[in-house]
Amino acid sequence: MPDSRRLLIVCCVGLFFLAGCSTALPGNTAEDGTSTPTSNFATANGTLEVHYINVGQSVSTLVVGPTGETMLIDTGHFTDDGEYVLQYLRNQDIDHIDYMVVSHNDADHIGGNAAIIDYYETEADGIGAIYDPGIAASTQTYNDYLDAVEEHDVTLYSTREGDSIPFEDVDVDVFGPPEPYIENEGRNENSLVLKLTHGNASFLLTGDAEDDQEAYLVEEYGSQLDSTVLKAGHHGSSSSTSEALIDASQPEAVVISSAYDSQYGHPTEEVLQRLADRSLSTYWTATHGNIVLVSNGSAVSIQTQAAAPTEPLDIRSGEPIAPGTSGDVVERAIIAATSGTTETPTVATDGGTQVGGELAVERIHADAASDDRDNLNDEYVVFENTGTEPLDLSGWTVEDEVGTTYTFPDGFTLDDGSSVTLYTGSGTDTETELYWGSGSPIWNNGGDTIIVHNSEGESVLTETYE
Repeated sequence: MPDSRRLLIVCCVGLFFLAGCSTALPGNTAEDGTSTPTSNFATANGTLEVHYINVGQSVSTLVVGPTGETMLIDTGHFTDDGEYVLQYLRNQDIDHIDYMVVSHNDADHIGGNAAIIDYYETEADGIGAIYDPGIAASTQTYNDYLDAVEEHDVTLYSTREGDSIPFEDVDVDVFGPPEPYIENEGRNENSLVLKLTHGNASFLLTGDAEDDQEAYLVEEYGSQLDSTVLKAGHHGSSSSTSEALIDASQPEAVVISSAYDSQYGHPTEEVLQRLADRSLSTYWTATHGNIVLVSNGSAVSIQTQAAAPTEPLDIRSGEPIAPGTSGDVVERAIIAATSGTTETPTVATDGGTQVGGELAVERIHADAASDDRDNLNDEYVVFENTGTEPLDLSGWTVEDEVGTTYTFPDGFTLDDGSSVTLYTGSGTDTETELYWGSGSPIWNNGGDTIIVHNSEGESVLTETYE
């Protein structure tokens, strides 16, 4: 088997301001009764599809990108030997897997790995590369997986926090497992955690991360977890999908993958109550069947096989759908994709409340001439008010990825159409120039994230540069 290698790629998460969308169309039905999702969204940047496959007490997620690249995350339970996943992939005419991602090496997540590798390497067009968190398991299922990798000489990357996967037109951030591993290298607590971003739409997948890894994610990444859709961790176990993680990710909808008659009681009432307390629409593979989310970057069409309840405390009243059941996915809802966008702030004036100011990053100059430390004011960010009203920035903050913070001075207002340059070093503030007052560089030359919060602490702008 080839040596595992670390893949270090920096992704640039673009900030898109996309137009509204029209209603998505239901899927087109194939001869076997399984539908192919489609949409009449405005598709300037193409559409991203995220398929949560109904595999019972397990999980498998297929991602199809705007250019047709594919990613398969986990492959179901070992008792099925990849049967349900392979059936679904064939029905979707997936002839090549560009990226095969292993969230962790428990047998209920890698159950189909060997069979899928064998099939795609012998009967289809192959697998581009495999991404694995690198913690072994002492099971036959894991050994079969490694044997298939070695037999077919598939590239295997040991993947950790900070690595990225070069998915075309989709930003894939890897938030876990940490470096070094936590919890004595427990597999669940060192799951590969991915955030997929396409335009303003984003999808957070946390594997089987439990309380310790979720606490790490919240502490380390905070508002960067903000996502349109959250896949509940560990099949809806009480030890996952904590209140802190839900509040940090602020999803518009949640997907749960587990069996209707789960011997573990998944999803637990405790998790469902957390979701109900936040009025989050919840989709469960056990009652909704295959769940397909289609996004053009400004909205997400939610398509499912069955029209089951989505109120968290009512989802068990839906009829069970057995894994492998064929049938259409039909659009059930459309949700706005607001994750990572610049929100429209409220500006208080003597005449009352006005809406119309919008803050955007006009330019980033991170690499100062000569030595950055000797030329701090050649490192700067230019902000622009692209709205139609003045924007009161009093008390707003600017942060980098590690939490270094600048606060706009009281009374500072940016007129509509105007720009202000925030320099890293020291100087005298004016209407067009502000100074952080830092004694060292703020913005990393190799890439960083600009995060802006309003005076109430709400995230209103996030932009990552490469």
